[in-house]
Amino acid sequence: MSGSGKITKPFGRLSAETLVERFERQARRYPRRLAVKFGARSLTYAELNGAANRVARAIAAAYGSRSEPAAVYCAGLSTIVSYLAALKAGKAFVPLNRQLPARAIRGILAGLGHCPVLTDDAHEAAARKIAGAAGRLVNVERVDPGLPGENLKLAIAPDAIAYINFTSGTTGEPKGVVWSHRSELFGIDTKSAALKITAADRISLLRASNVGAARDLFLALLNGAALIGLDLDGGGLVSLGDWLRREKITVFTCVATVFRQALNGAGAKKFPSVRLIHVGGEPVFQADVELYRKYFSDRCRFVCRYSISETQAVSYYVIDKKTPIDGERVPVGYPLPGSEVLILDDDGRELAPGAAGEIAVRSPYLALGYWRRPDLTRARFAGAPGDPARLYRTGDLGYRRPDGCVVHLGRKDLQAKVKGHRVELAAVESALHELAGIAQAAVAAEGDPARGSRLVAYAAPRTKGRADVGAWRRALRSRLPAFMIPERFVVLDKLPLNAAGKVDRKALAAARAKPSRNSGAPAPRSAVEKVLARFWRERLEIKTLSIHDDWASLGGESLGAAELAAKVAGLFPLDAPAASLFELKTIAETARFIAAHELRPGQAEKIAAAFLRVEKMSDQQVGRALERGAHGDD
Repeated sequence: MSGSGKITKPFGRLSAETLVERFERQARRYPRRLAVKFGARSLTYAELNGAANRVARAIAAAYGSRSEPAAVYCAGLSTIVSYLAALKAGKAFVPLNRQLPARAIRGILAGLGHCPVLTDDAHEAAARKIAGAAGRLVNVERVDPGLPGENLKLAIAPDAIAYINFTSGTTGEPKGVVWSHRSELFGIDTKSAALKITAADRISLLRASNVGAARDLFLALLNGAALIGLDLDGGGLVSLGDWLRREKITVFTCVATVFRQALNGAGAKKFPSVRLIHVGGEPVFQADVELYRKYFSDRCRFVCRYSISETQAVSYYVIDKKTPIDGERVPVGYPLPGSEVLILDDDGRELAPGAAGEIAVRSPYLALGYWRRPDLTRARFAGAPGDPARLYRTGDLGYRRPDGCVVHLGRKDLQAKVKGHRVELAAVESALHELAGIAQAAVAAEGDPARGSRLVAYAAPRTKGRADVGAWRRALRSRLPAFMIPERFVVLDKLPLNAAGKVDRKALAAARAKPSRNSGAPAPRSAVEKVLARFWRERLEIKTLSIHDDWASLGGESLGAAELAAKVAGLFPLDAPAASLFELKTIAETARFIAAHELRPGQAEKIAAAFLRVEKMSDQQVGRALERGAHGDD
C-alpha cells in the first residue's frame, strides 16, 4: 500500500468458503490469541468460537436450523457472539439499532416474519417488550454452559443470506439490505489484501449494531486479528482519543465525523500505534487530512474509502504525509477489483471524465437486494445477483478524473437553491470544517425550495461554550460567495449521530421543524428583560427575539458579548464582576443573574423602568433619570 492514492497488489484469489468456515479456520489456527475485547471483558478465538457454538445449538434446539433471519438486540461482546451464533445456526443475523424508537423496531421485526431475537441480560426486558407476548427470545448470556462447544458443521451454501442490514432511514424509510456469504467474503478478502490486515492488528469497533460494525468484525476475525470494541453511545466518544492510545489500536476504522471527534481536544498527544486510518461513510475534507498529518506517525497511512450499504468497498484513496491534496474535497479513490465505477447522467448515459453525475457501481458482488421489497430492488438494481454486468445507482453525486480517480460530491438530495444559485451543502460543510473553532458541522436548507431556501449551519465548537459565530461568518467570507454563507447558525454541544456514527440529518431536520424561537416563544416581560432585549436587538440587528434565544445561535459573537456585558454592568449596580455576565447565553439567564446580584432588592427593575421611560430623551435627561432610579426614586 503506497501513498500515491492507489492500492498496490490489492487482491488475491476468491475463496469458496462461507463466513462461518473462514472464522472457524482462524479459531483453529489462533486458539489462544485475543479475538475480541469490550472494556474488561475479552475472549480468545477458542473461547469466542465455543461461546458462539453453544448459542447456535440453543437457537437450533428452540427454532430449528432452517434458514431464516435472527434479530440481534444486545450490546458489546454479546453482539459479536450473537452474530456468529446466528450464522453457525444457518440463519441470517439482523442488527437492530437500539437508538430507533420501539415502534420502528417492532415494524422491522414484523417485516422479518416473527423471527428469533437474540438478546442479553441488560436488554432482555426491552427486547421482550418490543417482541411482544409471542416473541421468540434467546438470552445469549443465559445459554446452558454445558452445551457442547464444538462446531456444528451445518451445510451452509456460499450464496445463502448472511445478514440483513436495515439502513438508518435518514433518506427515507429503513430498508433491509440483504447480503450473501459469497459477496461479503469477497469484500472482506479484497479489503484485507488492500489494507494488508494481519493477525498482529488490533482493529477498532466503535458501534456494534450496524453493517459497518459487522464488516469491521469480519475484517478482524477472518484474519486472526483482535477486535477491540468501544461503546460510543455510552459516552465513549468523549474518551475516544485516550482509548485509541490505551488499547494500542493499529487499524482505526470509522466514519469522518467520528475521526474528527477523536482528534478534538487531543492537544499535543499523538497516536503512535495506529498504522492505518480507514475513513469513509461521509465526505472527507482537506482539514481531515491535516489532522492525520499532525497527530499520526510517518508510517501511518490515511485511507479514504467509498462504500455504502448496498455495495462492498468500491474504491480507496491512500494518503501519506506527502500526498498532495488538490482542493478541499479528498477523492474517494480508485476502484477496487471486482467493482467498476460509472458516472451517469439523469438518462443513464455514461459521462466523460470531469463531468459530474450520479455514481453507479457495476459488480457481481453487490447486495442481493432489499428484504421483501422486489419493487425497490428492481428500481435500484439492474440485473440479477451474480451477474458481472449488474448495476446499482447510488444516489450519490461525483465525477471521475482522467486517471480514473473518483471524487464524491455528496448526496443528490443534499442540494438547495439559494437566492437563485444551486448550492451543494457539502461544499458549505467543507468550508466550515476548515475553521479552527469548529469540531463538527452540518448544513441544511430550510424554506420553500421553489422560491429559494436559506442555509442553516449546525455547528459544535471545538471548546464547549466558546462559539464565536461572528468570527465564523467573517472567516467564511474569504472562502465562500455571499449566497453560500449560512444565514443562521445553530450552536450545539455536539451534533446528533446515527448508529453508523454519521451526522443524523433526520434529527437535524426535526430540530429545524420545531417552532421558531420567535414564534410563540416568551417575549420580554419585566423591565429588565425589555432593556436587555433592546441591547440585543441593536447589537444583532434583528427585530424580534425570545428571552430564551441563545446569543450565539442568533449570530452573536464573543466580542459583542463582551461589549454587551460591559454595557449591562455599567447600567445595573451589581455585586459581581462584569466578566460573569459574559458567560450568560440568554436574556432570561441574564435577567435572573441581575436579580440575584443587584445591590438592593428591586433596584434593577426600577433602573430599567426609568431607562425605558426616557428612551427618547436626550443623553442628559437619560443620565438624570438613571441617577434617580439608582437612589430608589420613581
